[in-house]
This record gives sequence, C-alpha cells and structure tokens, in this order.
Amino acid sequence: MSRTKTAKAAEGGRKAAPRAKKLGWFDRVIGGAVRWLLRLAFRLGLRLAALGLLILAGSTVYYVVKLPAASTLLDAREQGSVTMLDANGDVFAWRGEQFGGVVRPGDVSPHLVAAILAAEDRRFYSHFGVDPRGLARAMVVNLRAGRLVQGGSTITQQVAKNVFLTTERTLERKLKEIPVALALELKYSKDEILSIYMNRVYLGAGATGFEAAAQRYFSKSAKFVTVPEAAMLAGLLKAPSRFAPTSDMGRAEGRAAIVINAMRETGAISETDALAALAAPARLSREAERRVGAHFADWVMESGPSFLTARTTEDVRIATTFDPAAQTAAEAALAHVFETRVAPDSPAEAAIVVMTHDGRVRAMIGGRDPRGGAFNRAAQALRQTGSAFKPVVYAAALEAGWSPNDVIVDEPLTMTIPGSGRWSPENYGGGYSGPVTLTEALARSINTVAVRLSEDVGRGKVRRLAAEMGLTAPLAEGPALALGVSEATLVEMTGLFAVIANGGLRTPPRGIEEITIRGEASPLMTASDTGAGEAVLSPATAGRLTGMLEDVIRTGTGARADPGRPAAGKTGTTQAARDAWFIGFTADYVIGVWMGKDDNEPLRGVTGGGLPAAIWREAAIRLHEGLPARPLRTAPAGAPGRSPDGGEEADGVVSTVFREVLQALGGGDGGGAAEAPRIDR
Repeated sequence: MSRTKTAKAAEGGRKAAPRAKKLGWFDRVIGGAVRWLLRLAFRLGLRLAALGLLILAGSTVYYVVKLPAASTLLDAREQGSVTMLDANGDVFAWRGEQFGGVVRPGDVSPHLVAAILAAEDRRFYSHFGVDPRGLARAMVVNLRAGRLVQGGSTITQQVAKNVFLTTERTLERKLKEIPVALALELKYSKDEILSIYMNRVYLGAGATGFEAAAQRYFSKSAKFVTVPEAAMLAGLLKAPSRFAPTSDMGRAEGRAAIVINAMRETGAISETDALAALAAPARLSREAERRVGAHFADWVMESGPSFLTARTTEDVRIATTFDPAAQTAAEAALAHVFETRVAPDSPAEAAIVVMTHDGRVRAMIGGRDPRGGAFNRAAQALRQTGSAFKPVVYAAALEAGWSPNDVIVDEPLTMTIPGSGRWSPENYGGGYSGPVTLTEALARSINTVAVRLSEDVGRGKVRRLAAEMGLTAPLAEGPALALGVSEATLVEMTGLFAVIANGGLRTPPRGIEEITIRGEASPLMTASDTGAGEAVLSPATAGRLTGMLEDVIRTGTGARADPGRPAAGKTGTTQAARDAWFIGFTADYVIGVWMGKDDNEPLRGVTGGGLPAAIWREAAIRLHEGLPARPLRTAPAGAPGRSPDGGEEADGVVSTVFREVLQALGGGDGGGAAEAPRIDR
C-alpha cells in the first residue's frame, strides 16, 4: 500500500476536527468595551496615582517648610510644674505638668531607648516615617486576636499626631499624618525625632517626658534607670493613667513584663537579663510611694501666690512646713477614733490641722479620706465656730482690764434686739450657776457670761480682735457674736489659738517656707514677709488666757482631751450639734479638730467635748512621742476686781457688772444686732 493510501486511511479513521466558531457581533462589542474600560481604568489609575503622589509631595514639602527647629519642640507645655519639699527637704508632692528637663537619646540609659523602640517602633531607625511592614504585622496580629490589640503607627507618626495634629480617631486625621511624618523624616534626624517624642509624651501622674517620669516614679534621672525600670516607663506609653505604678503597681508590672519580652525578642537584652528583670520588677521610690500630705499640698497650691502655684508657667520648687511624721500621727489618731467609736456607715466627716506656735502648719487632714483630690474641709469649709470662738471674747475682756479671778453672774439674760424682738441666750443643758469667776465660766463654757463680757467690752472690739487674730470671714453684728454664730475655717481657728500659745504674737498659718525657680540658686520668695511677730495680745493677756484654757481641760468641758501633759484648749458645739470642735495647744503644737456632716445635718450625740476631744487627745499623744512634757507659758491671774478705765476699782463686782450689762442693753459698742438662735457650748 502506498504512503498516500495509508495516510488517507489513517485520516479516515480519525474524526474531523470542529471548525472554530466565529464570535458574533454582540460578543465582539462586549469584549471591546471591557478592553476599553480596562485601558481607561489603568490610565485613570495612573493619573490618580500621579495626582495622589503630587498631592502627597506638595503636602510634604509644605510641612517641611513650615516645621520649626527641632529644639523648639522639646518642651511645649502650657503650664509649669510645682515640686513640694517637706520640712526635711524630701519631695512629697507634685502638681502641674512635671518636666524634668530636656533629654536626648544619648543622655538617657540605653536600656530606656531600647525599651521605647521595642514597645513602640522596632524598625524606627530603618523606615522612612511610615512602616509598611509594621502595618502589615499589626493587621495580622489584630486579625488573629479578633480585635484591635496593636497599632501600626511609627514613633514618627505619633510625633506628627501629638505635636501637629489631633488625637481624634478619624480617617482624615490618619491621612494627614502621613505627609507630616514624611516631612519630619526629611526635616529632622532620627535622633531629633526621638528626642521630641521622649520629651513630649505624657507618662502619668502629671509627668511629661521620660526624665520627669523617672524622677516622679523612681527619684532618679532617666540616665540611670535599670532594665525593669526602663520597661515600666516604656510600658506607660500604651495608657499612662491605666499603667501608672502609683495607681496600680500590679498592672504596671504586667505591662512592664510585656516590654521586657519585647526587648528580648529584638535582641536588646539577653535571655538571662530578661529573666533577671522579670524576677526583680521595678519598685517605686520612697518619695513616690508615700501618699501623705495630699490635702496639705492642695492647700499650698490654693494659698500660695497663684502665678507661682496654680497658674505657674515656670517649674518651681516649694520648700514647705509639712512634717510627714506629724501627718502620720494625725491620720492614725483619726483612724483610731473612727474605727473604735464611730459606726462604719456614719456620714460624719472630720478634719485636723497641726501647727507649731509660730503658725507653721505641719499636718493637715481635710476629710476621712486623707488622699486628697476632694473637698478640703480643713481649709475650704466655712462652719460656725460655736464656743470655740469664746477665747476671743475673754481675750478682749482681759485686754480691757478684767481678771481671770473676777466674778460675774451667770443668770437669765434677756435682750431686746431692735427689729427682731427679745432674745435670751441659754446655757448648754439649762440652768444657771450664779456668781462665777471668769476662769470657771470659760472652763464650763457658760453662754450668758460670754454674752455679758462681749457686751461690756463692745462687740466692735471683739470683732476687731478676732480679725487681728486671723479670722477673715465677716463676723456677726448682734450679741450672738459671743457664742460663735460666725463662720471660719479650721485652719484659721487653729491659727487663732496659735496666737494665744505664741504669747500674743500674730502667727498667720503658713505652709510655704520659700519658692525657687528651677535652675536658680536663690529663692524667688520667702515666708519672712507674712506679718508674723506683730503683737496682737499683750503677753500678760496671752499668759492669763492660757491658764484659763488649761482649766478647760483640767476641770471643764475638755476633760476628755487630756493628753497627760500640760495642755490648754476649748470645746465648741454649734446649734443642734451641726459642728463640733476642739482646738488646743501644748508647749510644742497647736492642734485643731472639727467634726460635722457635709450636708450640715446635726451630729447625733456629739459635742466638742466628746469625739473631737478624743481625736485631739489621740493626735496629741502620738505627736509628742519621745518629747518631754513642758509647761505652758502662763501668767499670774492677778487679784479680783477690775478697772477698765484705769480709775478706782469697783466695790461690789457683781452689782457693777450687772449695771454695765443693763447699760449695754440700751445700745453698747458694736453696732446693730440681729436675732440669733440658741448656741450650745
């Protein structure tokens, strides 16, 4: 068989291949349209990409031109800081925006730089401001976790956001962040960007920047922080308030452990170093750990010159009169009485002020919670003083010529107050004692005697003396002035008793010794110009009144305050026991105690001679541990019989006094009167 026949036979054995089907006109139109659209999209994409790149480049150039010198961005706080030192020279409180001074990467511990980069931006020194790899890694982590657990922002982007943009979470802000970050990379070096970041981030507890945070938490420069300390500081970047060791040390340690492991992963520390750091976590310094004196610090911020405290634009250091040991003693006394003698659910509040005779405030408790941050009842609450005011009346009487041994009649007294009708002061518990000495009347807190003395001396003189002794609020005009219907703060009332303890010399309560601007060698302001040292009472009056106030504790209403050493003081309870006071002094301290309720409701079963006196006693005992008992500065009481005008002494004291009171009913010194409620002792 020929090849031709064989080939034909083979071809015949196969099926004929189908011919390609020609596309119809419709398919050809659709295909052409798709190809045209793809080409159009590609061209538009190129143009849009080019336009986007052009906008990005223009924005970046714009920001490059507008960016200031890096050195001007290292400290942009609007407010300065206040660091307070106690009487021992140790730091005990911080206020304002703390800033430890400018630091750069080369100025701090290398552990700190490594911790920051490990926690926030591992490729900081290799990316161009935006890190695609970091973004991809964050997306993977977030997808695996099913929630947002890691951000993809670089340190450069965080600087862009914190310094030049806002912190709002919007797409617009995120898009703006990119050209600013690129501009930062073009304008500044990596170290300059990191310096801006390290100095401007907020790290909790009022600390801005890593130097301030190292000082705040560890009382050391950032140059000397250890691996666990560096990890704890870097851990604050995620959520400063949440992870601040002063708020929750356990949470801070947990976050620091994550940073330590990140440092190990990046090779910044070895496995051995990581295990050692995890085994010995960072600890707060003694200064940071102490949580005493919050109300005192708040008072200093309010009472000091505002341009150097609350509104300071400088970083200042204030040397104060605060004594941590005295504060601890006062807090322990308050806690003891409330734990042993007050119902756990009682809404009663209390405040304590401790000062020395010269007016230096050593401790302050503004409420049952001594941590501060709330209403300071020692310095801010104006409350009626009750019989705690009576020493002012007796001081005015002694200055006018009365003697502690003079006799006066405790008997019913009714006064006609123009426009208000008749008013009769009543004694606590009712009843009258007849003739009594001034010393006995003060010890027993007899109301009628205080009113008679005030009317004899003249209300105007009593008000003026009270102001000279330190009370600043307006005082009552009517005869109830003598019974403490006027309001004052516990700080002022304690300062008033300090005048008596200080021999009659003016002693304005103060908490500031001197104020120094950081970096300056000499203080900007000292406490020398406070008006202290001016004579308000004669030494004889102060000494005699001190002896009378000793009897308040020895035989009178303040017996429960007896601390077992020479002491003088006065109880005070206002109408319906809304306020209860005990204020007194020893040879070393002046202590003021107030109790009451914030809603001004009455205290149940509480008088100044009860719980306040008990708190005073407990505080005095603790304050004087290790101190010898010393006598008070008293003066001889003098012979009975007074001669206020310097003439001959009266014959028949009781009759004379009663006659003078009757004269006072017709007007007397001191201006108009107003109806007053009954005021208990």
